[in-house]
Amino acid sequence: MGAMPADPPLAGHGFAVEAIGLSLRLIQAGVSLRGVPRVLETLRDALGWPLPVPHWTTGRLWLLRLGHAVLNAAKEPSDDWAWLIDHSVQIGQDKCLVIVGIRLADLPPRGQSLRHEDLKLIALLPAKSWTRFQVDQALEQTAVDTGHTPRVIIDDHGGDINGGVVLFQQRHPKTVEIYDTKHKAACLLKRRLENHPRWREFQTAVGQTRCAVQQTELAFLVPPGPKPKARFMNLGMQLKWARRMLAILREPPSSVMPSVSTARLNEKLGWIEAFAADISAWSQWQQVVDLTVALVSEQGLYRGVSRLLVKQLPQGKTLCHSSRVLAAELIRFVRSQECRTRPGERFPGSTEILESCFGKFKQLEKQQSRGGFTQLLLGFGALLTRATTDTVRQAMQTSRTADIRTWAKQTPGVTLFAQRQRAFACATNMGRML
Repeated sequence: MGAMPADPPLAGHGFAVEAIGLSLRLIQAGVSLRGVPRVLETLRDALGWPLPVPHWTTGRLWLLRLGHAVLNAAKEPSDDWAWLIDHSVQIGQDKCLVIVGIRLADLPPRGQSLRHEDLKLIALLPAKSWTRFQVDQALEQTAVDTGHTPRVIIDDHGGDINGGVVLFQQRHPKTVEIYDTKHKAACLLKRRLENHPRWREFQTAVGQTRCAVQQTELAFLVPPGPKPKARFMNLGMQLKWARRMLAILREPPSSVMPSVSTARLNEKLGWIEAFAADISAWSQWQQVVDLTVALVSEQGLYRGVSRLLVKQLPQGKTLCHSSRVLAAELIRFVRSQECRTRPGERFPGSTEILESCFGKFKQLEKQQSRGGFTQLLLGFGALLTRATTDTVRQAMQTSRTADIRTWAKQTPGVTLFAQRQRAFACATNMGRML
């Protein structure tokens, strides 16, 4: 294979813009900060390319500079901005209010969900606590800083965020609030399941089964672990496991029988049969929720989308009574949300893409997330853009290392990690004296 030509360094840098962009694209693809140099070394040695290999801290600094450039990029003044807002939480007191946005004119066509790169980072605001008054102040200041007032704000109706949006709307009555469809659907499931005695019995049995089979020959049939956070949004895998187990119990496949006897299978997992009717109903609930969330995510909210939802949801006797009731509730909810649009207008209907951004960012943080927010928070914006040659060149020219230091002093301040280092350093010194 031919050698990859070496590019001249970017002005004021020791690396070419192509090398910087390659490192950033690897990070965006999920390679860890410390893993990027190892990947580049492997490519260099295997392909004979003259790839420069930066230290992982250099790649981290590039990420922060790209994130800083994204955060501070001018936002086009317009009256059709949609803001998606939510909190990201880690250990300690800090909660980061994140606002991302997209102009309604730039929404992807119907049938396509929002992507990370569709979003613009509007604000990144860590604080010790958030009240509705503080959220209101943050929204107002963000509107001033960006030069536009949003047409719509989409959120999960958390008390502080919803309260802040309501206060903001009192001064800006043209701004509409949309309740995130996925959170609404999760709340409807929670209301049905949280105090349901059969659901509690099922969850207890699943937990006991995990402990009973995970170190046995039945380990390949162990149920999926529970989701401690937002568990009513993540029932699909558990219910899918239960349906498959019912199928295996009723007609054990030949691929299973050499590993375990029928008696053993029934001894440890036969209890699921007693929940067969419940599992069928719960699975229908999940199906109705999934179809609704997917449709709103892909189509957005506009006048008439509820009619499309009616056509896509299962009809008549294919659903049990409780599932039909849930479907009717979701249809009424979507209809109430679409009524907030003007004729010909379309809104995003979910903050699911923002939740995905949080997940991608936490994957980037990995172990650092245990120490609360750090400077790496600034890298959040770098996950919302493509590290093209032009984007990287502009970011390296507009955001300096000094800008990163200034932002870190003013925004996260003294992190939990820094406090931990200071405390343990003092403890070490005191220990030497004793």
